Amino acid sequence: MEKMNLTMLTDFYEITMANGYLENKMENKIAYFDMFFRKVPDDGGFAIMAGVEQLIEYLKNLKFDQHDLDYLRSKRLFSEEFIQYLGNFEFNCDVWAIPEGTPIFPNEPVVIVRGPVMISQFVETMVLITINHQSLIATKANRIVRAAQGRGVMEFGSRRAQGYDGAISGARAAYIGGCIGTACTIADRDFKIPALGTMAHSWIQMFPTELDAFRAYARTYPESCTLLVDTYNVLKSGIPNAIKTFNEEILPRGFRPQGIRIDSGDITYLSKRVRKILDEAGFPDCKIVASNSLDEHIIREILVQGAKVDMFGVGERLITSKSEPVFGGVYKLVAVEENGAIEPKIKISENIEKITNPDFKEVWRLFDRDSGKAIADVITGHTENIDDAYPYTIFDPEHTWKRKTITNFYAKRLLVRIFDKGNCVYNSPDLQEIKQYCSEQLATLWDEVLRFENPHKYYVDLSKPLWRTKKKLLEQYVMK
Repeated sequence: MEKMNLTMLTDFYEITMANGYLENKMENKIAYFDMFFRKVPDDGGFAIMAGVEQLIEYLKNLKFDQHDLDYLRSKRLFSEEFIQYLGNFEFNCDVWAIPEGTPIFPNEPVVIVRGPVMISQFVETMVLITINHQSLIATKANRIVRAAQGRGVMEFGSRRAQGYDGAISGARAAYIGGCIGTACTIADRDFKIPALGTMAHSWIQMFPTELDAFRAYARTYPESCTLLVDTYNVLKSGIPNAIKTFNEEILPRGFRPQGIRIDSGDITYLSKRVRKILDEAGFPDCKIVASNSLDEHIIREILVQGAKVDMFGVGERLITSKSEPVFGGVYKLVAVEENGAIEPKIKISENIEKITNPDFKEVWRLFDRDSGKAIADVITGHTENIDDAYPYTIFDPEHTWKRKTITNFYAKRLLVRIFDKGNCVYNSPDLQEIKQYCSEQLATLWDEVLRFENPHKYYVDLSKPLWRTKKKLLEQYVMK
């Protein structure tokens, strides 16, 4: 499929501001922008970083074509000098990002863009679209996967996604979050995510009887036969016909049935009854798959009730993150640079949570050496270093009397360089590696942070120098 030119997928004010910067001779002034988010979806304890590979692809292909230029010229708002500038446009910024699959927390920069303000400002919309969406779906998928307690979760949401890109990139993000496969075929082709699926109710209805439909499918796919048993009646016809098909079509061909799927009704009650019937019929290895508007809350509840489900197919509530469909990432100016000197910038608001952390920054994660668990994240100035050979004191940046001195720890920088003056210097890992890395990183979080209800607050603190910089700017502007 031919790639779309997404350069013009931007808020219009990015273009008006760019033209304004040029008019005011500011086009080469260096600006630093942070992308960060303020709240974990679903009141969870953490989110999962995703979408970096697609962001890289966008930035590599950032170019205004003639159609774009003709459109902008037709608006009669922009100078011809600006149109010509865009015709020779080159992305020449530096970019840092936290790798995909990493647990991330509010208020820490997950992407940093440094470069000429016309360019670093312009990419805001796509940075947010890409990281917000995939991080949202990866986070939601992981909640569902954790609720399933080791049972496989399949992403079945393509037909309910918000557009085709929502389906494709959503399937990718769900896989990072822990799903074992997807119903989205193109995601298998492009990302090597296992494509999974069997039949719809229409297959059953197309044949004279349910048994005829089962037999036809079993003859076609004897090695991977999973039958949908709820078209008419799970217990009275679906399961009896499935067992008959297994005995007459699957076993004689030297295979074992893979499973049955229940897509309606009381999943707990039906799965218990079905498990007993299948076991008594000699098919204890036949998996029970459940689908039908599931999410982490329903899955947890039916498992508490003793449901005998081996795998879950989850659609609309995963691919749209229905319970909280917005990942509130923002993109804010934090510093400008002139003649090599960096000047921190701050946004102040009556809403305390909207006050930004200024300056060019680094994010560190501190780990306990004995347990390997993450203790806290610390945001520092970019040139600061956390020397884990010595004790380090962290403190709450809002309630500064809350302090803790950490010993026997190691510190890890989270941000990695993605672009150097417009040249991509980062090799995106294979998606399987990202998925595995995500699983490993989640294992470093304490169970209290992983909790669904009232999770422990994982601390993201500021270093003393960065806190002093912020305090100085606050005092400076409040006194004006």
